[in-house]
This record gives sequence, structure tokens and C-alpha cells, in this order.
Amino acid sequence: MKKFHKQWLVLLATILCINVAQAANKEYKVSSPDGRTAIYINVGQQLTCRITQDDVEVMTNSPISMTLTDGTIWGVAPKVIGSKRRAVNEVINAHFYKQDKVQDQYNNLVLHFARKWNLDVRAYNDGVAYRFVSTRKGKYEIKNEQANFQFTDDLDTTVPYVRDPGSLEFQLFNSFENQYTRKKLSELDKNRLMFLPLSIAAPKGKRVTITESDLRQYPGMYLTTRIGQNSLTGLFAPLRDKVEKHSGYNNLQVIVKSRHDYIAQVDGPRSFPWRAFIVTDNDVDLANTTMSYKLAAPCAIDDTSWIKPGKVAWDWWNDWNLEGVGFKPGINNRTYKYYIDFASKKGIEYVILDEGWSVNKVYDLMRVVPEINVKELVDYGKERHVGIILWAGYYAFDKDMEKVCKYYSEMGVKGFKVDFMNGDDQELVHFNERCAQMAAKYKLVLDFHGAYKPAGLQRTYPNILNFEGVHGLEQMKWQPKSCDQVTYDVTIPYIRMISGPLDYTQGAMNNAVRPVNPETKEVEIQYYPCFSKPMSQGTRCHQLGMYITYLSPLNMLCDTPTNYEKNPICTAFIASIPTIWDESKTIQGQMGKYIVTARRRGDKWYIGGINNWDARDITLNISEITGKTGQVIVFQDGPNADMNGVDYTKKTIDIQKGQNITIHMAPGGGFALEI
Repeated sequence: MKKFHKQWLVLLATILCINVAQAANKEYKVSSPDGRTAIYINVGQQLTCRITQDDVEVMTNSPISMTLTDGTIWGVAPKVIGSKRRAVNEVINAHFYKQDKVQDQYNNLVLHFARKWNLDVRAYNDGVAYRFVSTRKGKYEIKNEQANFQFTDDLDTTVPYVRDPGSLEFQLFNSFENQYTRKKLSELDKNRLMFLPLSIAAPKGKRVTITESDLRQYPGMYLTTRIGQNSLTGLFAPLRDKVEKHSGYNNLQVIVKSRHDYIAQVDGPRSFPWRAFIVTDNDVDLANTTMSYKLAAPCAIDDTSWIKPGKVAWDWWNDWNLEGVGFKPGINNRTYKYYIDFASKKGIEYVILDEGWSVNKVYDLMRVVPEINVKELVDYGKERHVGIILWAGYYAFDKDMEKVCKYYSEMGVKGFKVDFMNGDDQELVHFNERCAQMAAKYKLVLDFHGAYKPAGLQRTYPNILNFEGVHGLEQMKWQPKSCDQVTYDVTIPYIRMISGPLDYTQGAMNNAVRPVNPETKEVEIQYYPCFSKPMSQGTRCHQLGMYITYLSPLNMLCDTPTNYEKNPICTAFIASIPTIWDESKTIQGQMGKYIVTARRRGDKWYIGGINNWDARDITLNISEITGKTGQVIVFQDGPNADMNGVDYTKKTIDIQKGQNITIHMAPGGGFALEI
């Protein structure tokens, strides 16, 4: 009897332990409106999340938390004190985006925890997101954020490393410009940082693409494979401590000499950035996502009527290399008046004065080189309906931000291209927002270069029209012949561009391809790096197609005006293509192979496509895509485009309802249609 009594007590204790464990480990599920995609938040000893789509687990239980410098950890032994669910279905009136209205439909769960913090969770049809929210008052520091994303297997990835390996500090000082590496999780370099967005091929044809949004006053997230198997772990730049100002490139940067042992300073209640996971079972849906935009904070500018997107005649890529003009081209007023005249004749809205208009290495934007009279150029442009945008180095702009904005705005300058920030610690992220606020105060538009990817700030401050953070055409001035830019071109719409617009700076008129010798089957690489007379990789129509496939509200014409004047048909078409859209939809494509995108502005439709190095035929039903019939203007690769990249044909055809047309894309090719 005693033995039986003892066994009964052991059994009772076991049952009680199981019940306590079950009570302590509660899983909360948030499903998408269509029921296919779900995020599960497990509240146990460690807060974790996992993600499924169509019952396929695309990310397994992954620990998430935030640690404060006072020892508080949000996410370890958390205690739920309340929760709130809601379903949202509303329309966002978008500014200067790929569509004028964005359907914002999701299911939401907010978990309220003891110790003054919440977890905010959303599930969209094409992905999920979570963020930490603090209700704590007063000042404190975030020591670190745990984001350890676990996957079910050794999956294939497509990731951008920071360009140069080296010490952690060396890698944190980067411009977020690199091509993609395609390797399994286990094969990724554990000593190199990867920046967002990046993409993982999940089981059963699924894909998870990771980014962040509403990044404000907080460091951006890198990912590494240093910790754990089949996982990616977040890493954040610690806050700056000691810096060396007016250093780096041409004394325009700030070099960090030491950092604090925490990543962010906080003052009072706030939300932190969204960790976003776009989950798709085809690449077309991935290209069409609007999740990053929807997760951002709403527009903070009451009146946006003064913000004017448009095209820009750009000087730097073509090295001011005019010909047959009767004067010595360079950084001088005579050259820029030529650019302004060209822009005016072609209906191009802006001319940019890139690096060189202000005195070099003195980090003072009030000191202008003697060959340039900015006021004279502004007035000359105003008479011809062409606005002037000025390039500005990071430190020089930050040092005298309000003085510079006020002075040049009153002069009539329309905006700034701010460059060489090269990082995304909390201070640099806040710099971008301070820029946006100050520029908006003086009705100036912005183009951020040397900067991280868009992460929602363009919705909050739509005077930020464009971002670099892309391995754009400028790289063709110096990249070796081994560089494969064409494959990169047909990858970025599925990864980098899901975060927002990109200043790729397309429009090259000198186009190099890779012809194959029919006898030896050897490939001839026509491209070579040339700083003063650069070229693109791929065909002329590859360049034309980019103006439709790439989202770029402030869109450069990178080549020299005299090259465009030699190619009036292509130039007129480029100048006519809008830079913002009422409607957009990618209709065909596969990451790294090709993409076909249709966009509408008013009653005109444009369809563009770009291709990798494989020849390809595309079949389109124009009336089905656009709802329109009638005349279609078609630019496509010419019959000799595989040998000579500048070869193209232009024709006009009549399209009937239901009629298909087939377009051939040469290796490295493309096409562009106007309906």
C-alpha cells in the first residue's frame, strides 16, 4: 500500500508539472486573411516565433528578445497580461509609389507583457511581421536584440554580403552595394555580414524573403551564420562612442573609432522596427509585394503637392564627356547650361550637379568652386522649366544642415543628393530622418546615396524620392570583365526592390553583349571597365526595359547629352516614360532569369522586360493585361542584338482583344512597350 501511495504521488506530481509547463508554453497563432500564411508566437521560457504557409513550415521556432543594459530581457520568461486582436482592411493613398492606392489587409495580434513591453504581430496574405513595442518611460539603452531565425534544413539562399571582408568595424562601414551570392546556409561565410533584404528558398517551392520596415532611430539589421546550424542571426551596429570627423572619402565622412556596448538609446515609449518575412510560392508574387511600404509609418508631411518626381540629366557617370560643343566640357557653368538645354528640349525635369561643384575636401557646402555660379544655373534652368539638384557629402551636409537647406532653397534649388553615409547605426539612421524633416521644411526633395536600403522612411517622408543601396550602373565604370551585371539586373526586382525605389541610374547608350563564336562556341565578353566612356552590360533594350521594370521616382539618364542626341528615338521614349504610377503588376518572371512588368499612369500602359544571358521568347496578351486594344509601340532587340548590343527595332502594331504577341529577348536583352 505504501508503495502504491508513493507511485500515486509521483504520478500526481508529474501531471502537475505537465500542466504547469503547458500553462507556461502557450502558442498564439495569427493567420493571414486568406488563411494560407500564419505566424505562431510561443510564450514559454523563451519567446519564439515560427512561420507556415499552406501548412509548410518555412521558418521553425526561432528565439526573439530584446535585452536592456539594466539586465531586463523582453522575451525570457515572459508573462502575458493581456492581448488584443483585430482585422484590418483599408486603403492607403500612396505617394510616389508603384501604385496610387495600396490595399492594406491583415490580421493583427498585440500581446501585452509584464515589465512594460508588447509584441505586435501582423499576418498578410504574402507574409508576416513582428515588432517589439516599449511602454516604458524615461531613458534607457537597448544592449542587444535577439533575432535568431531557424530553418528546417540546409536551404539555398540568395544573399548580399557587405562588399569587403575584414574586422567587424570595417564591415559596418559599407555602402550596401554588392552582387548576390547563391549558396546553401551551411556554405555562407561565417565571418561576413549580410545586409537586407535577402532570400531563402524554403521547402516545397516556398520562398522566405527577409527585410525590415519602419526603421527609425534604431540600427539596421545585418544577418550572419555565426551562431547555430541552418540559421541566420541578427547583428546590429553598436552606438558610436568616439569618432573622427571630416575624414574618409574626401573628408566627407565620419570614421568610428570606438563604440558603446549597446546598440540604441531610447527615451520613453516607442515601437521598434518591423521584422518582415515575405512568404511566396512564386517569384512573381514576391516582386508584387507591398508589405514593406504597408508596415511603414504614415506620411508625416501634411502638404505633398510641392514634391515633384521626375527624370534627371546626370553628369557624373558620363564624366562630363560632351563632344562637338565648341568649348571645354567639365565642372563649369557652360557645361551645365548645355545639360539644362538638353533637359529642356527633351522634357526632363531636373539636372544634377554631382560632386565637384563645391570646394573639395573642405566639408563646407557654402564654398563653391569659381567655375560654378549656382544662382545663375538655377535661374537659367527656371526659365527653361528645369530644376537643379545638388550633390552633398554626408558630413558637410550634416554640419550645416539647416543653413544649407535654407540658403539653397531660397535660391531656387529643388533638392539634394546626399552621399557617403556608409552605415546604418542608430545615429546614421536618425540622420536620414533629420535630413527628411529639414528638407521638407524647406520644400526640398532628397536622393540618398551611400545609404542602406529603403526601410519605410519614404512613406513617412515622401520627399525622399530615391535610395541607392544597389550595385547600380555606376559600378560599370570600374568592375572587372568577370562581373556579371546582367544576372544581377534580373535579381534585384525580387530582392532589393521589394523594400522600395532604387537609384540604379540606367540609360547607357553604349551597350556591350556576349556574342558566342558559332565555330568555337567561345564567349566574347565585349564589356570592359572604362571610367570616362563607360558602357552597360546587355542590350539597348535591356536599358529601355529598366525604366519600366525598376521603381525609381527620381530617375537618372546616366549617359552624356551628346550620346542621347545621337540616339533621338530611344531618348524621346526614355524621356516620355513616367517615374510614378497609378497601377503596377509584374506578370512574368523568375529570380535571376527575367522579369516582365506592366505599369499604368493615367490612361497609358507601359510593359517592360529584361533578360539574363539566355535568349528568351515572351508571349503577352495585351488586352488581358491592360484592358486596352489599339496601337502598341514596341521597342525590342534587333536581329543582331546578340552581336551588337545597340541593335534594336521600333514598330507600331494594332492589337485586337484577346490577341497574343510574342517578343524575342536576346541574351542580356529586353523590351519596352507603350500602349
